[in-house]
Amino acid sequence: MMTDQCVLKIEGVCKSFPGVKALDRVTFSVNRGECHCLVGQNGAGKSTLIKILSGAYPMDSGSIFLNGIQVRFHSPNQALQSGISVLYQELALNPYFNAVENIFMGQEIRKRMVFIDYKSMRAEARSLIERFGVPVDIDKPVGQLSVAHQQIVALAKAFSLDAKVVILDEPSAVLTSDELERLFTIIERLKENGVTVIYISHRLEEIFQIGDRVTVLRDGCVVGTHHVSDIDQADLVKMMVGRELGLEFPCHTVSDQEYHLELHDVLGQGLMSPVSFGIKKGEIVGIFGLVGAGRTELAHIIAGVTRKQSGRVVLNGKELDIRSPADAISEGIALLPENRKDEGLVLTMSVEDNCTLPIWRQHHKGGFVDSKKLDNIAKNYVRKLDIKTPGLDYLVENLSGGNQQKVVLSKWLAAHCNMLILDEPTRGVDVGAKVDMYKLIADAANEGRSVLLISSELPEVMGLTDRILVMRAGSVVGEFDSATVAQETLLARAMGVA
Repeated sequence: MMTDQCVLKIEGVCKSFPGVKALDRVTFSVNRGECHCLVGQNGAGKSTLIKILSGAYPMDSGSIFLNGIQVRFHSPNQALQSGISVLYQELALNPYFNAVENIFMGQEIRKRMVFIDYKSMRAEARSLIERFGVPVDIDKPVGQLSVAHQQIVALAKAFSLDAKVVILDEPSAVLTSDELERLFTIIERLKENGVTVIYISHRLEEIFQIGDRVTVLRDGCVVGTHHVSDIDQADLVKMMVGRELGLEFPCHTVSDQEYHLELHDVLGQGLMSPVSFGIKKGEIVGIFGLVGAGRTELAHIIAGVTRKQSGRVVLNGKELDIRSPADAISEGIALLPENRKDEGLVLTMSVEDNCTLPIWRQHHKGGFVDSKKLDNIAKNYVRKLDIKTPGLDYLVENLSGGNQQKVVLSKWLAAHCNMLILDEPTRGVDVGAKVDMYKLIADAANEGRSVLLISSELPEVMGLTDRILVMRAGSVVGEFDSATVAQETLLARAMGVA
């Protein structure tokens, strides 16, 4: 149900932060019952705009009209009461509460206007989550759930509020293809009921699958708004980045035929059968599987986040006894985690401090840190990885997602880790930054580093890697040559239908 009736109009909205103009006279409108996509590189201003629409940030100037009435929200609750529901890219969930408590926090169902009706809330929460066809433990604290299951809880919360405008910021980042199809079905039903959806994604194929119109932001400005049927992906990318992009998946060469890392019959938390495989120096091995397949659990065992129960991990012919992440790092094994903000960065520290965090001890003598040396190392990696930052002392929490991801990678390169485990390295990263990340990964392999790449994006796994391991239900169920395997084969094996 797409109409020409304007439900939300944004006129001349500006917002600045110290040293950064995040939004510059942003103007566009959204119609009732449409899926209006918002795209742009990391740092283009999308998240800032969403936070203004949700009442989290005040705007410096400009106007917002909701159903023809000028509004200015001073809190997220005020926006919510006006009918605007937001799912943020960084999930706003209480890790100590379960799914039921998170979904209905501040919107509890009550008996006789007084007593909380937990039974009804629990039944409604289960019904909302079952729409995605994924078994989520609604009684477990969400902090103990996987990132994908947390995302489904957050989506259920966004859809539970009977909002008239639903804003979804990167909702598909960790969803499988089946879960994504269910999400698109829900969006279509919302549109049929007159609900407006503002959909933000770096996966451009989704824009053409679900969107009615698309607005492009670049450097805080609106570049243009188009009907999705009137534009193709190449034009959209050019509008986003302001240039033609080069080869998406760069070439690399395997530098050694000897195995760098070997797993022999490894078992541990999240694995249902022994896992054995090897990675050569300079090789990129991909791991593909659906949510709950055990990919992240396997990465955590190798990186020392959880201890293996049995089996052997061998590095350069030497059997390792990895009891902690510190043990793994000391052996040159590093993990770029799926959840970079909670597990990969210290957000309140600077770019330089995050870049050099693992090597502080190496440059510490007699109670003093060689700050000049650390400064030079950080400058080198900021330049090498093209990290967009106003300065080395800039807080990491203020960087865009793509640049934060580069900072995580930089610290392991600075620590000279030669075995890189990259868990969803381009999650929430725009198309331009993705190309940068792909080049950095290929460069790492060309320098002789071994890479274990975990990704939910099949084109990424197939385009970047030499070999692909498929996991299902905590087991490795297949190994394929990336150059010859078909997407359908990988999906079928991951789903257990082949």
